[in-house]
Amino acid sequence: MLFILNETNTVCNQYLAELRDAQLQLDRMRFRRNLERIGEVLAYEISKGLNYEAVEVQTPLGVAQVNIMAEQPVLCTILRAGLPFHQGFMNVFDQAPSAFVTAYRKVKKNGTFIIQLEHISTPDLDGKTLIICDPMLATGQSLVQVCKELMGQYQLKALHIAAVIASTEGVEHVRANLPMASLWIGAVDEEMTTKSYIVPGLGDAGDLAFGEKV
Repeated sequence: MLFILNETNTVCNQYLAELRDAQLQLDRMRFRRNLERIGEVLAYEISKGLNYEAVEVQTPLGVAQVNIMAEQPVLCTILRAGLPFHQGFMNVFDQAPSAFVTAYRKVKKNGTFIIQLEHISTPDLDGKTLIICDPMLATGQSLVQVCKELMGQYQLKALHIAAVIASTEGVEHVRANLPMASLWIGAVDEEMTTKSYIVPGLGDAGDLAFGEKV
């Protein structure tokens, strides 16, 4: 399935507008917090489709029956840009374990690039629901490579991919290569530059959140 957050008028459109605004982006704390807030909203939307079980809770006046999640998902993000977005998911799934991936674009002399996947730190994913959150889904190559690496090692129960901004090309690439995945996107933009930056997008999420890298 494909869920696009800004197709409905909600307060989240304000968070997206602030993330895109070139002047407001100068406030790094505000930028990180907006990534976090969108993560919280998308986590809430994902939670509606998870499995629940009825439990009894003792209150001061009696017993209440409540439906709670039958099991926790595993949250995964790609360093470093994904950290604030990932925090939003952790705020909602506050008992969930986390996995972390180090991957980056390695640019060749001719201007093309490959995805360099260096390290994965993860709990056991067999039989688990995995939520991978990465703020920018541009070409989709890195997400597909990370997912295929994890699926080569573990038998997942379900796979969810969440992004704040995606390109049409990136969404199509992920859906073609990971047909079992559900996609949860803040907004989808049509264009990408020759260097695979989403247009209008919001710029480099990692640099805006944490400062420019050398």
